[in-house]
This record gives sequence, structure tokens and C-alpha cells, in this order.
Amino acid sequence: MTLKRIGVLTSGGDAPGMNAAIRAIVLGANHHGIEAIGFMYGYNGLINDEFVLLTNSTVNNIIHRGGTILKSARCKEMQTEEGINQATSTLLKHKIDALIVIGGDGSFKGLLALQKEWNGQVIGVPGTIDNDVDKTDYTIGYSTALNTAIDAIDKIRDTADAFERIFIVEVMGRNSGFLAFNVGIASGAEQVLSFENFTVDDSEKKLHSLASDIQRVIKKRNGSYIIVIAENLWEGGANNLAQQLKVKAGIDCTACILGHIQRGGSPVAKDRILATKMGVAAIQAVISGKTSVMTGECNNEVSLFDLEASTLHYKKVNQNIIDAQQNILAINAQF
Repeated sequence: MTLKRIGVLTSGGDAPGMNAAIRAIVLGANHHGIEAIGFMYGYNGLINDEFVLLTNSTVNNIIHRGGTILKSARCKEMQTEEGINQATSTLLKHKIDALIVIGGDGSFKGLLALQKEWNGQVIGVPGTIDNDVDKTDYTIGYSTALNTAIDAIDKIRDTADAFERIFIVEVMGRNSGFLAFNVGIASGAEQVLSFENFTVDDSEKKLHSLASDIQRVIKKRNGSYIIVIAENLWEGGANNLAQQLKVKAGIDCTACILGHIQRGGSPVAKDRILATKMGVAAIQAVISGKTSVMTGECNNEVSLFDLEASTLHYKKVNQNIIDAQQNILAINAQF
């Protein structure tokens, strides 16, 4: 089969490096004489038939830009039969031979649903700051988000030291601790609370343990105390944990939620290179007739992996990192 046209979209949360991936896909497609069509606002562009022709000039000078020129959004309609049918109709209308989606596991599930109704090729490119997609060591955007959070906490540490204050810093990650643990280690946090080392089944006991540890450390030495906590871990988040420590243990804490600052900014070199490699690999996969696969990088080599397997959430934070933080680096409460 002679390939004539591919579709590209970015879906879910944006991640620094998505533009670099779009650029690589478009340049790769045009190099092989394949037309590239970009659908706007994630899967909404497929459903609503909002698209733009992507040429080499379109992607000129975007490798350094954060966000995504195709915009992004979540799309509840893709969870319905009607939405899938409408997206399929758009693909057929534009005679799309292959669809490449840059996003996380939710975006890939949309691809898998489409494949049941559409005979074209589907390729996933993992782009999410959470780094929670299986089969790849890193996802596009994770390294930049990591650096952004570290930079923020370095600044928080300055004011924390100046006032000898306790800060609880909440980082993103959805239900994964890659950002929390690595940010905590790189910023020298006294504690890291994440899904891999902490559960809230017995929150009262653990709250008391954390409070006792803070009090012990503060009495022993003057200075700051920083806790890095993963979002969605503690009910009510960092603000509620700070309030509980104040009410139940008399400890004044300042909560700082980094939030969407972690998703913005110019991608670091690692993300630009990773996105470029994965984008080119996606085009090569299309040309070789592959479908239902995801591009991923393991041990510095880009390969193709089963798309469905990438959504299973078997990928875990390295146990050596968890052990190092818990047993050596942390001023440690025994949770």
C-alpha cells in the first residue's frame, strides 16, 4: 500500500517536547512524500473535523517551544460509541492512512478504541510529565518537569532557610511517584511522601509519626524542613496536610502546590532529543506497516512496543531510589 496521508494529534495533558515530536513527525513524513494533517484540540479535532495542513514551514522553529501548536484537550466523547464513530468518519473523509497520537495512556486507549472501527494504522508516542507509561524509560516532558520542580524547590529552600520554616511542596504525577521521588532526592528534601512508600490507610498514625519526626529534627538543629508530596496521595492535598499538622501537632507549615508550572516552559535538551527520536521512529513504523504500537526508549535505544501493553501501569519507580531516600538520604520517619 502506498502511504499518502497521516494524521497527528496531541491529547491529554500537555508536556514540554510535544512540539519537538510534531516537528520530527512532519519532517519525517514530508521527507518520504507523505502529507501530514494535524487535528486540533486532541480527539476533539477528529470528532469536530478541525484540522490544519502541516508542512515543513509549519514546524519551523518550534522545537524549543513548550505546549503544543496543535493544542490539547481531554475528550469524554471518545468514551462513547457515537464519538468513536464520528472520529472514524473524519479519518475516512480525509483518507488518513495512519494516525499518530502524542500523549499518555488515556490517549492511547482512545487509539485502541479507534482501531476497532477503523482499518488505518495507529501509532502512539508517549508524551506526559508523569512518566507513567509502561515500556519506555522516559516519556516526553518528564525531564523538563523534573528540572522545573527542582528549580522551584531550590528557591523555596532559600526562603525556608531564611525563616527556618517547614514547607510541604506538592508535585504532579497523577498516581505515580516518579516526579515526587526524583525531585525529592535532587532537591535534598527531608521527606518524600509518595505512593511507593506511603499509604493513608492509617493516616492518623502516620500523621503523628511525621509530626514527631519534624519536632525531633527541629529541636536537634535549626533550619528548614521540606517535604515533597505527590499529588492525590493525601486527602485534601498539601494544604490539608499542613492544616492537620498545625491543628493536631502544633506545627506551622507552609503548603506550596507547584501545579501546572511543571507542564510549561521550554523543553530541556533531553526532551527535545527524545521527542525527535520518537517522532522519527513513529514515521518509520508507519512506513514499515506497523500498527497498534508505541515508540519507546529503553537503555538509550528507541524501539516499538505493543500499544495496549503500554497502558497497564506496571512501570514502577526504581526500588534503589526508594531505598536510598528512605534509609539514607531522608531525615527519616519510619512509616
